[in-house]
Amino acid sequence: MRLPELDIGELRQRWRGLYKAVAPPHLSRELLVRAVAYRMQELALGSLRPEPQRRLRQIAQDLKETGTARIRARREVKSGTRLMRQWHGCIYEVLVLDDGFSWQGTRYRSLSAIARTITGTAWSGPLFFGLKPGRSSQVPSPAGAPMEDSDAEG
Repeated sequence: MRLPELDIGELRQRWRGLYKAVAPPHLSRELLVRAVAYRMQELALGSLRPEPQRRLRQIAQDLKETGTARIRARREVKSGTRLMRQWHGCIYEVLVLDDGFSWQGTRYRSLSAIARTITGTAWSGPLFFGLKPGRSSQVPSPAGAPMEDSDAEG
């Protein structure tokens, strides 16, 4: 909390201690405060997971090469979340895990595998469970049976 009160010399000293290198001379005071605070948080709580790091590197590379970067919003579902879907009069509940999903005591790598098992058709799991915004959650029924849809609950 004291970082904004430090002068630029003190911030550069903190940088040197945290990054084990001299702070780049062109960094503004505001950027030094943010970078030092981030590094302190990273050391205390851990760094970003590999996937966000990869996405950030790709964004930086795109920006460097083209001057623009395409940033796509990804809707992440946290581990422990329960997804529920009613289909053909039955309620299906899936538990989100760190490395996949659990349904009826079995682990699955994707929601689509679960949706295929439930519906008997190749279908997007995120669409079936209502995780894709702005699209219908109607799922085709096998063998021409009438379709039934309902919103996912989470």
